[in-house]
Amino acid sequence: MNVIERVKLRYFRCHDEFDLDCRRPTTLIIGENGSGKTSILEAVYLALRGKSFKGVDKEILKRDESFYRAEIVLKDAQKIIIRFNGNKKEFEIDGKKSARLPKKNRYPVVLFEPDDIYLISSSPSRRRDYFDELFKQIDDNYGTYLSKYNKALRQRNDLLKNEIISRDDLFSWNIMCANYGTELIKWRVQNLGKINSKMTEVYRDIANNNDSCRIDYLGARVDENEYLNRLEMNFERDRIMGHTSFGVHRDDYEFVFNDKKADGSASRGENRSMILALKFIEAQILEKEVGKKPVVLLDDIFSELDEMRQKHLVDNFRNYQMIITSTTVPSEMRVDKEL
Repeated sequence: MNVIERVKLRYFRCHDEFDLDCRRPTTLIIGENGSGKTSILEAVYLALRGKSFKGVDKEILKRDESFYRAEIVLKDAQKIIIRFNGNKKEFEIDGKKSARLPKKNRYPVVLFEPDDIYLISSSPSRRRDYFDELFKQIDDNYGTYLSKYNKALRQRNDLLKNEIISRDDLFSWNIMCANYGTELIKWRVQNLGKINSKMTEVYRDIANNNDSCRIDYLGARVDENEYLNRLEMNFERDRIMGHTSFGVHRDDYEFVFNDKKADGSASRGENRSMILALKFIEAQILEKEVGKKPVVLLDDIFSELDEMRQKHLVDNFRNYQMIITSTTVPSEMRVDKEL
């Protein structure tokens, strides 16, 4: 079941040297805030997904040092080595070096951070980022289209800041935004449907009641022609504002509890149970769609949950490799590393 067997760090964040044995199905790391617990999960995420979930390489590099190195040993003795020399990062796998982690070496990860608990009441951009990261793991093509859309959007916005701009100047970028945007809409609707097909059932298992919940996609469900028309119709408004006012970059996701907007109608505990349900479903979907059991990284999340939800969290992820950080020792768990 285990994917990761060892984590070794050198000048990574606050760590001079660090070595962690992860051969047990569940690895628990205990330490005070600021002791470097999250950076261990960051290194694992970087090795499995090819990027950090916290910052850029120069922020990861320990102060006053000239390089960092992270070595992740996998179950088949394969090593993923990441090096950064202050300017350039490289990945080394089986002796082959590359500037980016190859797609074939990426591995699914379920990351659960304390901020995720507040996803329901957070900003639209935070929710978009959350679901974008999930959908990119489900299908690499989603990430490709999202990258192309964002590039076209930046070009369009740059042109809109030019005082001398005509409709014709934007035409090619409108075409690209409409093409990539409608593809993203299709993926978002499809993947959200997979989540919603399980949402109420999994929530009821956690909460032990008959409440219902779902996530609504608050986006422009239009075809490519209508998308293009909306961009062209908004030309004068966009020119005055200096940015693109319509598109998938403004979409949102709304959590609904018993047919009412959850933010404002659901209690704190009900919101947290919905987020737990989402995380459990995330693991199930990744396993089914990618064909691999994801590695589960739980970053200091126990302090945000009561004992009942802590138990559900551990029980539901018991069949996955878990690496957990915490400031305290959850009941019936052995400490593998104390910082």
